[in-house]
Amino acid sequence: MKWFAGFKFGRFEGFAIPLLLLVAALALRVHDPLPLQQLRNIVFDSYQRIDPRPYDPTLPIRIGDIDEKSLNRFGQWPWSRAQMAQIIDRLRELGAAVVALDIIFAEPDRTAPKAVADNLPADPSFDAARRIMATLPDPDRILADAIAKIPTIVPFAALNTDPQRPQILPMRKAGYAFAGDNPGEFIHSWRYWVSSLPVLEEAAIGVGSVNADPDFDGTIRQVSLFLQLPDPDNPTPFYPSLSAEALRVAQGQNTYSVKSSGASGVISFGEKTGISLVKVGQAIVPTTPTGAVLLYDSGSERERYFSLADLMEPDFDPGIVAGRIIFIGSSVEGLKDYKPTPIEESMTGVEIHTQITEQIFSGVYLHRPDWAPGLELVALLVFGIILIVLAQRRAAILGLLIAIAAILGSFGTSHYLFRTEGFLLDPLYPAGAAFLIFVTSTLIGFIRTEREKAHVRGAFSRYLSPILVDQLSKNPEKLKLGGELRELTVMFSDIRGFTKLSEGLDPQRLTTVINSFLTPMTRVIQNRQGTIDKYIGDCIMAFWNAPIDVKPHGRMAILAAYDMREELVRINQRFAEEAARTGDKLIEIRIGMGLNSGICCVGNMGSDQRFDYSVLGDTVNTASRLESLSPAYFVDLVIGEETALAVPDFALLELDQVRVKGKNVPVRIFTGLGDEKVARSNSFIGLKGVHDAMLAAYRGQAWSAARASLALAREAAPESLAKFYDMYAERIAEFIATPPPADWDGVYVATTKGG
Repeated sequence: MKWFAGFKFGRFEGFAIPLLLLVAALALRVHDPLPLQQLRNIVFDSYQRIDPRPYDPTLPIRIGDIDEKSLNRFGQWPWSRAQMAQIIDRLRELGAAVVALDIIFAEPDRTAPKAVADNLPADPSFDAARRIMATLPDPDRILADAIAKIPTIVPFAALNTDPQRPQILPMRKAGYAFAGDNPGEFIHSWRYWVSSLPVLEEAAIGVGSVNADPDFDGTIRQVSLFLQLPDPDNPTPFYPSLSAEALRVAQGQNTYSVKSSGASGVISFGEKTGISLVKVGQAIVPTTPTGAVLLYDSGSERERYFSLADLMEPDFDPGIVAGRIIFIGSSVEGLKDYKPTPIEESMTGVEIHTQITEQIFSGVYLHRPDWAPGLELVALLVFGIILIVLAQRRAAILGLLIAIAAILGSFGTSHYLFRTEGFLLDPLYPAGAAFLIFVTSTLIGFIRTEREKAHVRGAFSRYLSPILVDQLSKNPEKLKLGGELRELTVMFSDIRGFTKLSEGLDPQRLTTVINSFLTPMTRVIQNRQGTIDKYIGDCIMAFWNAPIDVKPHGRMAILAAYDMREELVRINQRFAEEAARTGDKLIEIRIGMGLNSGICCVGNMGSDQRFDYSVLGDTVNTASRLESLSPAYFVDLVIGEETALAVPDFALLELDQVRVKGKNVPVRIFTGLGDEKVARSNSFIGLKGVHDAMLAAYRGQAWSAARASLALAREAAPESLAKFYDMYAERIAEFIATPPPADWDGVYVATTKGG
């Protein structure tokens, strides 16, 4: 589990991440994409398979089936319209209350005498036959006459594709009364349709759509009671479904009443939430926002059907059809319109319409209350917060038990309300999402625990470079005394006037200040691939190019120094803000930095009992001396010549040639004003020209020229170099008053470690 230590999950992250997941889960549920809808459908379909709607054979609804037996008796489909007229007449004789045809007769009967006569050869020998046929009755008119004698509903089908035939709008046989928002904003619209013959529609008492449109997965879960067709001359171009017309005609009603959002008694909070219910006679039908009835599937029941072949038998039981609504459709393979439902893999379209009519007659509905989405969101929010809090308290077992109880309780409550009230409440997403959030919270807590253990195990590794610790963990054989010679760049950085700064600060406050300085400075150095050697009080010692290669190390060291300048501004700003807030002593830190490059001995230094990874050598000593020279030259950065040579494109200015204490060979020292971008600026180019001229005149003892160049340099230089040029002005004045000896080589001799 060591790899867990790499995940930096603190207490804030451990709470914030699950909370963000909870917010995301809530937002996803509000958006409600198709995959979530499908998950709900899977749950609701399973409820129907577990507890299907019981079929009630006493309901006054049956299906006259065009089955194989009927085809054997009446011949191949399509039958003549005269045959259909006989069937409807037989239903009337037996006392059927309403006939609803689920068969669209869109074309004239192909067996009509006129159609047969038109197909006879143009031969005079057929004239007599044509005259006889002209006197025979039209089968479509025969069927229309039969339809007119019994309340009959003829169908039409709305289409999404052009049927390539004349579009004559179906006849409307009922009126509409609206309450609330215009239902036309919610009812689905269609562009095309196929209607029954006008002669049949005129004879019928009702015209209804046979559409039962599937959900995106192909399953029929609802049937719209109304649809819209394009009728520019009608402000309410609504048409009822076959089942809605059957209900209206059976009750002898002429009007549908539609109640939508905005109507009295409909809670919508000012939003257009759609249709809430439809009233047909005594039946009050709850609907979806689009005016559909949710199918409460009973599965296919053979008891609903009777064969039209049996209907024509003299001994047919009249009780099967007397006083009932008779839907006529087909169950023959190849003729019937197969559709999957929540229970059945395939069901005839006519049986789906029959089931909707049964539900309305029996008053048994499935409905998803307006408050269901809100309740599910609240359940997710409550479960999620409880489980997140438990995970934060590391009560994993208790949280798991509560999560399991919540899931079981959600499913149990949802299924109970389905059985008793017909409510469709989603238990899966709220409980599942909350459980997933709990698992995430628990995992984060586990990672945090592992990280804390790793922190304890690695507490002492803070005394060593993290890079070194990583190398030692991979190569334990390196854990021994010894070293190697490598070219390094070494940095010393010290707080200026630390003794004075610490006056008046208690030890705790002083420790806070030092830590507030060392922590960000360490981060800056490590970001530039530097290795921290040690902290010496307020001093930082670091180096580049060990234990891993850093190329070019001199450039990285100077960039780190520039970054430290910028970080110091931010540190002092934080100290100023804190002082203004608390009234404590204002603290302002100034630093000096020294950089030098050269060959060093680097490795594990110390004894067999304790050793440190460190560097030794003249390069290190010189870097320390250069840092100590920074106050003497009134700059915060002193760079040795070898380091300066690594960045010829940087904006560097030579400070002096100096012979530091303990060394005979003089070294050229520089300071840095910026990177290559600054070096290319006109202002720096101008400054460097007069600055170098000043140093050349100074070393050549041309004091007047040195003064003139110094004046120009002072004008071109930033304010930070003002005291540096003051120092050279004093030197020149002293040499004018007391000229240097004849062998003076322009080298300044530092008589102390600090200059």
